[in-house]
Amino acid sequence: MTDLFSPFELRGVRLRNRIGVAPMCQYCCAGDGVPTEWHFAHLLSRAVGGAGLVFTEAAAVTAEGRITPADLGIWEDAQLPAHARLASAIAAVGAVPGIQLAHAGRKASRRAPWEEGRAVPGWVPAGPSALPFGDYAEPRAMGEGDIAATVRAFADAARRSVAAGYRVVEIHAAHGYLLHQFLSPLSNRRNDAWGGDFDGRARLPLEVARAVRAALPDEVPLAVRVSHTDWVEGGWTTEETVELSRRFKALGVDLLDVSSGGNDPRQKIPVGPGYQVPGADAVRRGAGVAVAAVGMITEPEQAQAVLSEGSADMVLLARALLRDPYWPLRAAAALGRTEALDTPPQYERGWNAVGKVVKADAIARPMRALE
Repeated sequence: MTDLFSPFELRGVRLRNRIGVAPMCQYCCAGDGVPTEWHFAHLLSRAVGGAGLVFTEAAAVTAEGRITPADLGIWEDAQLPAHARLASAIAAVGAVPGIQLAHAGRKASRRAPWEEGRAVPGWVPAGPSALPFGDYAEPRAMGEGDIAATVRAFADAARRSVAAGYRVVEIHAAHGYLLHQFLSPLSNRRNDAWGGDFDGRARLPLEVARAVRAALPDEVPLAVRVSHTDWVEGGWTTEETVELSRRFKALGVDLLDVSSGGNDPRQKIPVGPGYQVPGADAVRRGAGVAVAAVGMITEPEQAQAVLSEGSADMVLLARALLRDPYWPLRAAAALGRTEALDTPPQYERGWNAVGKVVKADAIARPMRALE
C-alpha cells in the first residue's frame, strides 16, 4: 500500500510525501510576468504547511501565450531573479519547487476574471485553427514558423526554469490551452502534418516534450498535465490519452498529471468528489507511468484511498489548500502519521514552552483555530 506520507522519488528528486500543490492561476503580475510578493506569500505558506511538491501557476513561455496580461511568465531572462527567490524560499522549508510551463493558444488575450470587460483589444491569439473558444477572440491559425518558435520557447523556458532553481518542470497540455487544442479534433481542424489523425494531432505536444526533455538535466523530472477527456462527444478521449501517455513516457516524461476538460464550452462534467481519479487510474494502468491525481480530493482519508487503491502515485490539491494551507499537517494528524511530517519548530515552540512537543496536539490546535 502506498502511504500518503511516504517519500516519492522521481529521477534525482525526492519528495517528502505524496502531496503536491497544483498550479493555480493568480493573475497578479504587473504585465511583465515577474513573480510578485503575492506569489511568494501564497506558495511559501503552502510549502511551510507540509506539501512535498509546490507548483507555480502556469508560467507563459511567450508573452503572446499568456491567458491575461497579469499572468506569470518565464519567457525572458529578466524574469529569473524573482523566480530564483521564489524557488529558493520553497526549497528552504523542505518542499520541492516546481514550475508549470504553458501557452494559452486561442484562450489567450483575456482580462483577469474580476476585471471589467473580457478581451484585451488588439491582442489576436494563435491556435491550431482559426476557431474561437466560445466568445473568446478568433485566433489566427499557426504557420510552420509559429509552431517551430513555440517548440523553442518551451525548451528555452525549461532552461530558464532550471537556472532559477525549479527542480520539477511540468508542461501544460490540458484545460483547452495550446497543446490540448492541437490534440483535440474539436479545436484542431488542420489537414497538414500537425492535424488530422491521432499522430498529426499529437505531434506538437510530443515535439514539445522531446525538446523540453533535451533541455533539462537528467536529474530533473519532467511532468505533463493532460486533460484525459474533453467531456464532449467527438472530442479527445481517455483512450487517446493513454496512448499519448505511453509516447510521453518513451520520450522521458516521468509523471502524468491527469485532469480533464477545458477545451469546449459544451462540456458536461460530472463534478463530484474525486471525479477525475478514474482518468488517472486509466493512465497509470494503461501507460505504466507515474501519475498524479487531481479533482475535488479534499479529505485525508480520500487522498489516502486514491493511493491505496493504486489509482495514482501522488495527489495534487488546489482548492483544499486554498482553504487550508496546512492541510498536510492536518492530514498527518487525521491518519495517525504525525511522525512522518515535522511541524516547523517555530510553530512547535509556540504550543509547548518546554519544547516537549506532542505532534498531534501541535498540529490540531492551529487547525482548530482555522475552523
